[in-house]
Amino acid sequence: MLIREENELVTRTGPGTPMGETMRRYWIPALLSQELPEPDCPPVRVQLLGERLVAFRDTQGRIGLLDEFCPHRLVSLWLGRNEESGLRCVYHGWKYAVTGACVDQMNEPPECSFAHKIRTKAYPTVELGGTIWTYMGPAEKMPPLPSFEWTQVPESHRHVSKVWEECNWLQALEGGIDTSHAPILHRTISATATRPGVPLLGPFVRGGAPTLEVDGTDYGYRYAGVRPLEDGKTYVRTYHYVMPFTQIRPQQFRLPGERMRTKIAGHFWVPIDDENCMVWNWMYSFGDEPLTEEDRLERGSGNGPDHVDQNTFRSFRHKGNNWLIDRHVQKTETFTGIDGINTQDRAIQESMGPVVDRSQEHLGPADRAIITARRLLLQAVKTVQEGGDPLGTDTSYYQARAIEQILPKGVAWRDALLPEMYPTIEPMAAAD
Repeated sequence: MLIREENELVTRTGPGTPMGETMRRYWIPALLSQELPEPDCPPVRVQLLGERLVAFRDTQGRIGLLDEFCPHRLVSLWLGRNEESGLRCVYHGWKYAVTGACVDQMNEPPECSFAHKIRTKAYPTVELGGTIWTYMGPAEKMPPLPSFEWTQVPESHRHVSKVWEECNWLQALEGGIDTSHAPILHRTISATATRPGVPLLGPFVRGGAPTLEVDGTDYGYRYAGVRPLEDGKTYVRTYHYVMPFTQIRPQQFRLPGERMRTKIAGHFWVPIDDENCMVWNWMYSFGDEPLTEEDRLERGSGNGPDHVDQNTFRSFRHKGNNWLIDRHVQKTETFTGIDGINTQDRAIQESMGPVVDRSQEHLGPADRAIITARRLLLQAVKTVQEGGDPLGTDTSYYQARAIEQILPKGVAWRDALLPEMYPTIEPMAAAD
């Protein structure tokens, strides 16, 4: 558990808050590239860490991420005209470049113009892996580009989506880095179930409750859920937690002797404000086979276009309609009666309320990964306050892959899996 003061510290991310200042030391995914599909297209509202912003792609294809409100009379620049290398406020015609510099004032005679004195808040951006990222911290502390392996593969081999979640970022993250819940919350309860879920007869369920082993790293930690199987074998599922809001996980199970499957997935849980977050979902293939259309539809996850409005990124199953829970399905096919594995996650996390009170919890050994993450976040806040660099602001996570496998009796998971979890990767030096 966390005491209430610690809970406030790690959950609040607005400007000037300790956790907010810490989170601003990382590259943050702001919007999908497809949301700004071409030069001079309509601007897009973006809200990050409690700040209301507006993004636009200018005539040269450069991306601006500005304070939403024009510094003249505080009108929303989302209403603005994206024209001739700048975003122009429609109220009095003040125009802003992607740098935030005011370059024109239509309502002032040329001899009275003071545009050169006006600058609105603007954050640097980089386009990488079909995603537009921003850095909101001190310029002198900007970390290396967020070159996760999935950002380095061809477009045919990656897929990125996102969905709005109605709760604080940390309870969403903690659901993602918690392996003990997955074969319970997400299981099917019948071998003939037609809905997606963890198979009742698969090793994830057969292995029962896991033993968690957590290893600290320069980016956060790696950990494994180790589950005993028959004949002395063990089922091992590994994950990575990359500070401050990233999970890397296996995408599908590989049987002993099978050709290696090459899909890995993960999430970012990015604060919109203190009571909402955007869940980013990414999947990629690091082998020769590109992703399929079925992969991109994300039907089993609840993240695809059949489940999420692609304009608002709001889920069709949400707190307001009780996630369309079906009690008959809950009795006959799946543990929850809610369709979509990640929809189930959102339902559980949103059911806790906007910001859960962790001082009321009762944690156990199965919560080791969550406990460790909280300690790392608290330490990161302290490190930033003391002028240092928090974990995960280097390049150490560039190589990280998540692997799962059934291991023979007597084989230690670190000996067997660490070489696969950290292959040699040469990241791209600049944005694609």
